[in-house]
Amino acid sequence: MDLLLSANLSWGVAVLVHLVIVVVALIYLPRGRKPTAAMAWLLLIAILPGIGIILYLVIGNFRLPPRRRGEQARIDAMIRRNVADKQLGKSDADWPRWFERVVQQNETLTALPASWGNEAELYDDYQASIDAMAAEIETAQRFVHVEFFIVAWDDTTRGFFAAMERAVARGVTVRLLADHFSTKRLPNATQTLAELDRIGVTWAWMLPVMPFQGKYQRPDLRNHRKIVVADGRVGFMGSQNLIDRSYDSPKTIKRGLKWQELMTRLTGPVVAEVNTVFLSDWLIETGEDLSPTEHLPATEIAQSTAADALMSQVVPSGPGYETENNLRLFLSLIYGATEKVILTSPYFVPDEAMVYAITSACQRGVEVQLFVSEIGDQFMVWHAQRSYYGVLLEAGVRIFLYPAPFILHSKHFSIDDDIAVIGSSNMDIRSFSLNSEVSLLVRGESFVSAMREVEQGYRDAGRELTLEEWRREPKKATFLDGVMRLTSALN
Repeated sequence: MDLLLSANLSWGVAVLVHLVIVVVALIYLPRGRKPTAAMAWLLLIAILPGIGIILYLVIGNFRLPPRRRGEQARIDAMIRRNVADKQLGKSDADWPRWFERVVQQNETLTALPASWGNEAELYDDYQASIDAMAAEIETAQRFVHVEFFIVAWDDTTRGFFAAMERAVARGVTVRLLADHFSTKRLPNATQTLAELDRIGVTWAWMLPVMPFQGKYQRPDLRNHRKIVVADGRVGFMGSQNLIDRSYDSPKTIKRGLKWQELMTRLTGPVVAEVNTVFLSDWLIETGEDLSPTEHLPATEIAQSTAADALMSQVVPSGPGYETENNLRLFLSLIYGATEKVILTSPYFVPDEAMVYAITSACQRGVEVQLFVSEIGDQFMVWHAQRSYYGVLLEAGVRIFLYPAPFILHSKHFSIDDDIAVIGSSNMDIRSFSLNSEVSLLVRGESFVSAMREVEQGYRDAGRELTLEEWRREPKKATFLDGVMRLTSALN
């Protein structure tokens, strides 16, 4: 009798504790969180309370610490004061009203205005892109700013490191930012850091996970930006990291995987905005304000007078901001499209708002195409991505699969014939909420025409996934897709 009473008492206490956990989670979790994310967390905690609570304590906070967010807000205020009353070119009277509002929205969220008189060149050749960046470093006379999610010294990047070494030798200040977790975990990280020290590059970690040094935030909040600036006159942005296209990983080398990227070289006033993003990150990570000595104002950068000169605007985003700047930009552009939307994203795990924007575009007669990889390098993300193929195909989206062994890592999209975005941001929940990203909005038919050539290259290399083919997918695979889709909302 005592054993039965004890067992019933234990069960009763366990049920009561579980109930208390669920009630507390119901009260606390939905605050400031999207319903889908809140529901995913609630489901995990209800089914596996122990694991759910531990995971929430480790990765439940989707914002950076208040100090970092406060510093970003202070920097944005400085930028607003510096650009106030400065005309960075002349507004185009032929702008659609909706697009003018998108540009205004970007400036409201980031403090960075649009600029005119810019030129841009696309690089879809992996080695040529790194060589082009190295070539600009060779010509630098004042400073070089380098910022990458992943930095590695290997056979592919050796020329880039040599260019930095020669720049330092002739008296140029070279500064480099690298994401701490993503670079530190590389097999050759020790050699890379030693080489940076040897050649005299001044470098710092971004978002370091060093709890014993008082530097800690949610460990998977990462800085995913890719930026190079030489003297404030030439800049590079895009999807490519500073590493071999195999990512120096034994696992990917064994599979024969190779990353396909797209970068853009920029000249004109917009380079000042690219540099501003670097300067902001450097200030946040090191406390050192470089703007008095290593910032060339946009008003002092020569504007192109060519007929096809571009309007450009840099849009940084991430957990340091109060809202998802990149997601708002993407949604606004897709809703403004009248003829065509062509999307390229290696990790395509949209939230509900993005799914509605894309399918709504189809329903109003806009042609929508999506380029993704035929295979994935990340099991959970790849299956979560696949879970959206059915609803997209049924809505009329044409999906093109880039062939193995390549991972289509490019991140860009084009709207109609004169608007495009390129940068570091994927179209997934992680890039919208958890990663620090940087995107470039461009208006100009010449730039979109060049991007169309890149997109055609994807079509020629790959194949189209049809709705009929998708409906023949095995149930085991689609089951995994659905499960991974649920986990993707845990942000």
